[in-house]
Amino acid sequence: MVYLWRAVDHEGEILESYITKTRDKAAALTFMKKALRRHGSPAAITTDGLRSYRAAMTDLGCEAKREIGRWANNRVENSHLPFRRRERAMLRFRQMKTLQKFASVHASLHNHFNQERHLTDRQTYKERRSAALAEWSNLAA
Repeated sequence: MVYLWRAVDHEGEILESYITKTRDKAAALTFMKKALRRHGSPAAITTDGLRSYRAAMTDLGCEAKREIGRWANNRVENSHLPFRRRERAMLRFRQMKTLQKFASVHASLHNHFNQERHLTDRQTYKERRSAALAEWSNLAA
């Protein structure tokens, strides 16, 4: 059993993915340091009620920015769904290293092709999707 830690911004884009075997203060501290170093300090950090978040944020000195609410963490929880769907199709992962690689690659792919279909009309969606595919093809070539 391993744990997937994810940082998601206010638009639903996955900023950081991190895999650990434990769900304690040390793991939360490592993940938060990594995310804060790479993406800077946000105005607010929304987490679930896990106590290791509070302990890690106290050590980092950003406990005042922590927000906890019954539905406040939904954006992060919903960002797990495409990942879990793909994981189920692959019949789980055998090694933690493979899972970490997949998590980082899946996040960048998902962010690149996620066009927020519910906010745009069909024509705009198709144009943006074609542009994303063309950009991806140029990167791969």
